[in-house]
Amino acid sequence: MIGIAEPQLGGEELEAVSAVLYSGMLAQGPKVEEFEEAFAGYLGCEHAVAVNSGTAALHCALLAHGIGQGDEVITTPFSFVASGNSILYTGAKPVFADIETETYTLDPEKIQEKISPKTKAIMPVHLYGHPAEMKAILELAEDHGLAVIEDACQAHGAEYRGKKVGSFGTGTFSFYPTKNMTTGEGGMLTTSEREVAEKAKLIRAHGSKIRYLHETLGYNLRMTDIAAAIGIVQLGKLENFNSRRRKNAEFLSGKLAGLAGVRTPAVKEGCTHVFHQYTVTVKERDLLADFLGKEGIGTGVHYPRTIPDQPLYENLGYRDMIPEAEKAAKEVLSLPVHPGLSGEDLKQISEAVRNFFSDN
Repeated sequence: MIGIAEPQLGGEELEAVSAVLYSGMLAQGPKVEEFEEAFAGYLGCEHAVAVNSGTAALHCALLAHGIGQGDEVITTPFSFVASGNSILYTGAKPVFADIETETYTLDPEKIQEKISPKTKAIMPVHLYGHPAEMKAILELAEDHGLAVIEDACQAHGAEYRGKKVGSFGTGTFSFYPTKNMTTGEGGMLTTSEREVAEKAKLIRAHGSKIRYLHETLGYNLRMTDIAAAIGIVQLGKLENFNSRRRKNAEFLSGKLAGLAGVRTPAVKEGCTHVFHQYTVTVKERDLLADFLGKEGIGTGVHYPRTIPDQPLYENLGYRDMIPEAEKAAKEVLSLPVHPGLSGEDLKQISEAVRNFFSDN
């Protein structure tokens, strides 16, 4: 079976973990600090704050910007549910703006329509590894005095006009096993604002800088040194991983080009896509997924429901008009694109897709 994802781990990661275990310093120690410094340097921002998941990074970022009860945060309806839930965690209200057809990322014109006196932040999601339209989003944020919190959980190393995502506003990343790099589980908040970084450090450690002295309400969001040690090694491999993903995506798009019934991923001018997912749009999505499964090819639907269409949000009274997001939820299908694919795997994937359409 050709899997939809395959973590790329080896001997270097094993050695790094062993060194931490022998050191006896297992949580929030020197390896975490080393990982933070390396990740901030990679992005070109001033600060990075390691936490235990991408969701924790989102929650922490919102709290560090003072988002809370009565506030509104504009985000996408087409993402993993954590993008919306992290806003709910703070007591604020997620407000969903529709997406662009080509990139599945927030449409700046739709953001403009949703801004109200209660809006405190915009949370773009760099979905599937393609950057959101940051120039327009930053201009909107500046005009209205809003924070920008980037959900870059699927976009490690992606660039917008030569600058890495996660370095425009306050960035958030996930290191879940299926991501472009992993720590097993973990997350990172990135910022060039010292105050935001200091608040985030307080929030992740029970509101404490000094042991047993708690300045504010905080949480246990700490990263382990075991995870950080894996992350340091993985960060050193990330550019190679991303290059292989782009080459795999280029191969697939070349083989599927011109195939009636399939829209391959777009890459906007000035953007570097890192293909966390290689996602096509197909009206016969479920039939194609079933066919590929029988051919030994794993697929994924990211995502079969919009966030407002989840029972949780329906129960909260959400009834949004988001036609592009709803259309995408019915038609998107992710094909394998990860760095572990062989040339034979890629050939099998592309030929199977073509065979489906020739037989139907």
